Amino acid sequence: MTHARSTKQASDVLVIGGGLAGLSAAAHAARAGASVTLLEKAKDLGGRASTQDRDGFLLNQGAHALYKGGVGRTILSALGVDTPGGIPSTAGGFALAGGTKHTFPGGFLSLLSTGLLSWSGKIDLAKVLATLPRMDTTPYDRLSVTEAAARLSRNSEVQQLLRALVRLSTYGNDPDRQSAGDALAQLKLALDQNVIYIDGGWQTLVTQLREAAVAAGATVVSGCRVERVDVNDVGIEAHAGADVFHARSVILATGPREAADATTGVLNETLRAWADDAVPSLAACLDIGLESVPEPRSNFALGIDQPIYLSVHSAVAQLAREGHGLIQCMKYLGPTESADPTKDEQEMEAALDLVQPGWRGQEIQRRFLPKMVVVHGLPMADRGGVAGRPGPAVPGTEGVFVAGDWVGSEGMLADTSLASGRRAGELAASRRARVAAAA
Repeated sequence: MTHARSTKQASDVLVIGGGLAGLSAAAHAARAGASVTLLEKAKDLGGRASTQDRDGFLLNQGAHALYKGGVGRTILSALGVDTPGGIPSTAGGFALAGGTKHTFPGGFLSLLSTGLLSWSGKIDLAKVLATLPRMDTTPYDRLSVTEAAARLSRNSEVQQLLRALVRLSTYGNDPDRQSAGDALAQLKLALDQNVIYIDGGWQTLVTQLREAAVAAGATVVSGCRVERVDVNDVGIEAHAGADVFHARSVILATGPREAADATTGVLNETLRAWADDAVPSLAACLDIGLESVPEPRSNFALGIDQPIYLSVHSAVAQLAREGHGLIQCMKYLGPTESADPTKDEQEMEAALDLVQPGWRGQEIQRRFLPKMVVVHGLPMADRGGVAGRPGPAVPGTEGVFVAGDWVGSEGMLADTSLASGRRAGELAASRRARVAAAA
C-alpha cells in the first residue's frame, strides 16, 4: 500500500536541526525578512543544549558553561535572550595529581601555597600567566598544544598544567593535534572574563531562542525527522516521512556526519569529506544529585595527571532543589582511548572521594553518559585552527549552508554554534533577496 506525499508550503529558508545553531540560524534569517521553517527530529528542541529535570535536579548534557566574554553571549543579547546565572570561582578549588588534592593555583596566594608545583615551577607559571593576556596567539595556530606548552615553558610541571587548563577551557583532549592558537585564545577568554553557569540549565537559553525565532516569523516543527535533502533546478526538497518541504535555501544545522547522511550527489561528496576530516571531542559525563553537599566550600577540582573535572554547579546556578546539591563531573576522552565506561565512571567517583568525602551517603540521583560528543570538530593545528573549519556556505551547491560547533571561523564550543548559525541565516536570507530581485 502506498501513501500519497503531502507537499508543504514553500519557505525561503529551511533549517534542519533545532539546537543552538539551528535556532540561531532561524532567528537571524527570519529577522532579515526571509520566511523560515525549522525542522527538529526530536520531540523537544535544544539537542545537546537541552536540560533534563530529574526530580528537581536540572541536568544539562554534560557540564555546560557560557563564556562571559564570548561572541555567543553577544549574539544572544542581540536576540533578546537573557543569560541568568552565576560566575564560578576557583578559590578553594583543587588540582588533582598523584591521587592527592592540592590547592589550585588560581591566584597569587594560591600559587604560593600550592604543593602542586616546585618553586621553579611556580616562578615559571607566574611568568606564563603574566604573558598570556598580552599574547598574540595567531603564531600558534599551526602548533599543537603540546608543542606550544613546550615553547612557553621548559618546566614539565608547568607544561602538564597548561595542558590541563586547555582541557578545561576547550573541552578537548587531543594535545598532540589540537591547535594551540585557538586553545590559548580560549584560555585567555576564560581567565579574563570567566564563564556563566545558567540558572535552570541551558534549556533556559533554548526556550528564549525559540521565542526569538518565532517572534521574528519562523515556523518551528519538532518531531519531524528529515531523511533526505535533494537539490535540483527548482530549489531544495526535504523529505520527512510522507511530507516534502520546499525552500530556496537550506541550512543543515546538525553534526557533519548527519548532514552528509541526509544528502546525495555532489553535495553528499562534499559533506562526506568534511565529516571524514572532522575530529570530534568526546567526554564521559557523570551527574550526581545530593541530599546535601558534604564539603560546601570545595566546589571545583581539575585533574592534572588525569583528564578529570568536577564542579558543584548548583553552588553557582539554580540547578537543584533548595538545600540540595548537583555535582557535574567529566572525563575528557582522548582520541586513541579505548572505551571503558566502567573505568571512566570509577575514576570520576574516585575524584569525588578526594574532593567531597561522604558524598556516597548523600547521593539521591545519578546520570552517566559514557561517550558524549562535546564538539563535532575540534580546531586542528594542521588546518590552521578555526580558520580551517568549513562553511557556512557549501561550495559548488547554490543555496546550501551548514551551521554547528564544527563550522566557521568564529569562536569555540557554543560560541561557534551561535556564530555559524547567525552567519548561515544571514547568507540564506541574503540569497533569498538576490533571487527575488533577479525574478
